[in-house]
Amino acid sequence: MSDETHSIILTGLDGSNPLGYLAALGTFRILSTHLDAKPHLTWIIQGGAWKPKIILNQALADSQLVEILNDQLCRMIDHPAFTFAKNPAVPVMQFTKLASDLILQSSIENDQRGLEFLAAFGSDAITDEKGLIQDTALRTMSGAGHQHFLKFMNDIAKNTNASQLGEALFGPWAYSDTGPSLRFDPEDDRRYALRWKNPSSDASTSVRGANRLAIEGLPMFPTAPKGSLLETTGFKGHKSNNTYWTWPIWDAEINLDTIKSLLSLQEITKLKPNATVIKSIGITAIFRSQRITVGKFRNFTPAIQVA
Repeated sequence: MSDETHSIILTGLDGSNPLGYLAALGTFRILSTHLDAKPHLTWIIQGGAWKPKIILNQALADSQLVEILNDQLCRMIDHPAFTFAKNPAVPVMQFTKLASDLILQSSIENDQRGLEFLAAFGSDAITDEKGLIQDTALRTMSGAGHQHFLKFMNDIAKNTNASQLGEALFGPWAYSDTGPSLRFDPEDDRRYALRWKNPSSDASTSVRGANRLAIEGLPMFPTAPKGSLLETTGFKGHKSNNTYWTWPIWDAEINLDTIKSLLSLQEITKLKPNATVIKSIGITAIFRSQRITVGKFRNFTPAIQVA
């Protein structure tokens, strides 16, 4: 990088939090795709936490960053990738038809966003006994209690404003937003034993801007068939008690394609990653969170550092 670069530290995002990590990748993905500033991303320790640092070849104020993100995010409201169903596990022919439509749309509009989301949601190559596609390990709900993964995504897209994005990016997180969340934040695990009072009478709150940015991070974790099962990038296990999500933190200033390669490394998902191997490629820390099932919903536990 040259002396003409400029950087922005996203002080509101913590790389050890599943929601914060997804939001950081979503932010960077938008900038890489829609901003002609050759962005790179690295992580630094600030206030005892890993914070994303974005490096650009042009100066950009915090308010300008929020404005750019808000403009791009608004364009995804009611996008077919968010509205083709309430949840991603749909009949295989419906999924295949949507993929064909989005391929045609992308060729006309030169816009790959819909296809990137579809690859993250599932695959028509793997179906269950009902003829429904197997879907992403990042899916945390599927209709119970009127909580729907795709519907909530579009609801969040419709109801997120620039101020909420600013709170997510630069903090502090106030947890003052009511309405749907995608359950990526360990704070969304609201079991009675983990709280001071009965959560049934305690309104659910979240950081909506972080949830909105995290949605844009989902395409960084595409799915792919492996035997008779669908695998999601960064995940090991498929059952309610053995599914873990692992992700890397790095100290080099790297671009979007390099990040995608890092996320897909098999070494990081091993029970005990080889320290020599990961250090040789610039990975400075690896975090792991268990995906648990609480009642009819999925949640992610607070991450632990495994390397």
